[in-house]
Amino acid sequence: MAIRVVLADDHSVVRKGVREFLEEEPDIDVIGEASDGLQAVELAVTLQPDVVVMDIKMPQLSGVDATKRIRSVAPKVRVLALTAYDDDPYVFGLLEAGAGGYVLKTAESRELVRAIRAVAAGQSALDPAIASRLVTRVGQHPPGGESLTDRELEVLRLAARGLTNKQIGHDLDISDRTVQNHLANIYAKLGVASRTEAVTAGLQRGLFRLGE
Repeated sequence: MAIRVVLADDHSVVRKGVREFLEEEPDIDVIGEASDGLQAVELAVTLQPDVVVMDIKMPQLSGVDATKRIRSVAPKVRVLALTAYDDDPYVFGLLEAGAGGYVLKTAESRELVRAIRAVAAGQSALDPAIASRLVTRVGQHPPGGESLTDRELEVLRLAARGLTNKQIGHDLDISDRTVQNHLANIYAKLGVASRTEAVTAGLQRGLFRLGE
């Protein structure tokens, strides 16, 4: 079944360009376009796409606020930020709002396609430039909350590499349900609600480094 995508960007030329190369992918179907944040929320509710590809600066409602609303009123819909802005407030604002990934508009088209597939599968997708910046922030935030167990750290590291629950279970020789339980414990201990937030929190607190 194709991944159903809504494009949200206030520049029609950007939506047109992204739609054209996405339509070349047999497993991706662009089912709607929004020119502002409010319309993005409305389409997320009415169309229930798998992924909303969201810009940050838009009329009516910002990408951050639109993402918060979508995660609240249409929790099954995942959001992937696609933007020209890589400033920390924007990056962490979107991730904290519940976005499953963050890709810059300077990325190759194949990177965006890969990110859409990852986010649709419940995985994290961070632009390499953003991921590198996250690593430089390691150590700037003191550890907080309850410590993770060795097994929870293993699960978090594998999640950071984009592995699904099934793949993590296979690597660690544990069941999908056990992986889910570990993730639930990780979220609770880190005070987060998604894989992306858990990975970001883990990087910020120096629990691991990307590529481990």
